[in-house]
Amino acid sequence: MTILRGLSFYNSRMRNGRFTMVGARLAVLSLAMAGLTLWGTGSTARAQIPEAGDGGPGPVKAEHLTAELTTLSPQIAVGGTLQAGLVLTIEEHWHVYWINAGDSGEPPAIKWTLPPGITAGPMQFPPPTRLPLGPLMDFGYEDGVAFPVTLTAAPGMKPGKVHLDAHVTWLVCSSVCLPGKAHLGIDVNVVKGPVAEPQPVGALGSAMAALPKPLPATMSASAVGDAKQIQVTLKTGTQETDAAFYPFDQEVIDNAAEQPVASQPDGIKIWLKRAADSTALPKTLHGLVELSSTEAYDFTVPVTQGTVPPLPMTANKTPDTSNGPDLNAFSAIGLAFLGGLLLNLMPCVFPVLFLKGLSLVHSSNEERGRQRAHGLVYTAGIVVSFWVIVAALLILRAGGRELGWGFQLQSPGFVAVLASLVFFLGLSLAGQFEIGLSLTSAGGELAQKPGLTGSFFTGVLATVVATPCMAPLMGAAVGFALVQAAWVTFVVFTALALGLALPYLLLTMQPQWTSILPKPGAWMETLKQLVSVPLFGTAIWLVWVYGQLYSPEGVDRTVWLLSGFLVLAIAGWALGKWPAKWGSGIAAVVLIVIALALPLRKPTVDTLVWQPYTEANFTAARATGQPVFIDFTAAWCLSCQVNERAVLKSKDVEKALEKNHVQLLKADWTQYDPVITRELAAVGRSGVPTYVIYPPGKVSNPDVLPELLTKSTVLTAIQKDAKPMGQ
Repeated sequence: MTILRGLSFYNSRMRNGRFTMVGARLAVLSLAMAGLTLWGTGSTARAQIPEAGDGGPGPVKAEHLTAELTTLSPQIAVGGTLQAGLVLTIEEHWHVYWINAGDSGEPPAIKWTLPPGITAGPMQFPPPTRLPLGPLMDFGYEDGVAFPVTLTAAPGMKPGKVHLDAHVTWLVCSSVCLPGKAHLGIDVNVVKGPVAEPQPVGALGSAMAALPKPLPATMSASAVGDAKQIQVTLKTGTQETDAAFYPFDQEVIDNAAEQPVASQPDGIKIWLKRAADSTALPKTLHGLVELSSTEAYDFTVPVTQGTVPPLPMTANKTPDTSNGPDLNAFSAIGLAFLGGLLLNLMPCVFPVLFLKGLSLVHSSNEERGRQRAHGLVYTAGIVVSFWVIVAALLILRAGGRELGWGFQLQSPGFVAVLASLVFFLGLSLAGQFEIGLSLTSAGGELAQKPGLTGSFFTGVLATVVATPCMAPLMGAAVGFALVQAAWVTFVVFTALALGLALPYLLLTMQPQWTSILPKPGAWMETLKQLVSVPLFGTAIWLVWVYGQLYSPEGVDRTVWLLSGFLVLAIAGWALGKWPAKWGSGIAAVVLIVIALALPLRKPTVDTLVWQPYTEANFTAARATGQPVFIDFTAAWCLSCQVNERAVLKSKDVEKALEKNHVQLLKADWTQYDPVITRELAAVGRSGVPTYVIYPPGKVSNPDVLPELLTKSTVLTAIQKDAKPMGQ
């Protein structure tokens, strides 16, 4: 049988024109292994291969491994069962084989000699591992393995001590393969029942826990195949992130080919390349799918003739979590809360928080109950706004859309309304007109309904302007939450909302802390006008976002002109604030010069060229054998723009990227793009900024950088990922 497999391998390489010197050596090795196996199992050869052991209890040392029969209990009840097993402890760099050995090899076998009344079931095989050898792939076990066997005592069996005898054969391989055999035995006491259920411990217990189970009724599997590949869909009811498929039948799939997987909300999809010599699509697929070290399923499904969907870019891309936390629901809630706290310091949110601080200064003499009411209503505005966003995300996700944090800023209409609102508030704070500070939750009439309404909608505004930002620790939590059950998503986002609301809420709950704030006075009018500057800056940024949603061309230059307008407005304010003063005149002249210089400055020329992210560009970049840097960004993401200008476009970083021949891709998420959304989910993120480096190598895992970049962080990551994994 194995000789035929070796010859088949040789012939297939010759027919396909892919036979090389490496293939020749592997084919010869396969034939040599086959000869050794046949020689070891023949009647003449059995006399030549020494059989280790004499059938007595205990381990037996053979070449490159130790074999032993073991049981979970020293006794078996009359009419009952007992779990026994063959345990092989294997030397380093050697391995034995699974029931389907793959491209070469043979599995271990056991032949029992049992006393009357004792019967043994078939030897069971736990899930194997993939064992590559050049262009071949074997399935087997390294270090050690146990093969469980169920023993049964007949109901009428006489109690007493019995001896179980077994002859075991195997093939153990490294760079060469050696057949081996042993004569093993173990003593068992047959007793009248009942017998306490033994605990599954040791190597045998671990193997029993890992044994594949039949697919339960609550799960389902299906397969569709075409001329080149087979796609397996496994629905488990929960999201799966990793899987390995092992076929029970030979010549069905290309054993050495990669098995890309795509995570699904209710399971997983696996792409399997068909075997080169497979001429007809198999009617059924019998295989084992391993989801974890303790969860594997054995199933047989019909294969439907059809077109296998194209391989998504998210397949086989597991994020490198060595630099980040391994999240569960509780850790995600904690990270979301801390991320919400840090979100208050982000440039998107800080102006709104500043307005709330101004309201505390103005109302520091008011009674505690009114201040606390404002804090609670402001918190309610944030929490309710987050719930609305999460509900929208879940509804759209249920409808088949793949969205992430900040998705509403991908709408030009929404951006236009938000920019107008921010600019309108800025004009009011600058003193052009009064709309009542209560509407911006900076008013002092805390007991009246408009004041509480203002606090609620300021919380709404804080949430809206927070969506372009991704604070440290927040990205992993949001990415985790958006792929979980609805209740987990709501809980994580509620923690994020409470973190965002906490600073102002604490100040209102502890009014004595406001005593350290300055007393209300004329200075507040000046401060109020100064606060309009960041609001006007935010409006300019939103104009740029609005333009990017339609066409990036010319938008950057327009923003510089608008920035000049802002500087001119500040110059005019200075002249109006201190009329006929030489100091204000000088300041105004300087500001006017700056305002004119901004739109007249020459545009900078990018040193490096960033290719737009597409599936084709990503595949081409990976094929170069160089590291690949993907910048997930959006025009409406202010943190993205800060990272780009302060870090990614710095001379040191650009020099390092160029020196290490890093392939640069920019995944622009300004407008909704399902491909980019799926790729973000594949690296455990759901929003921008996100930065990912793929080291060289076909199966290397991506390195996900923090949301807020520093030069040292990026330079260290480039140096780490410039070489293939493991070098």
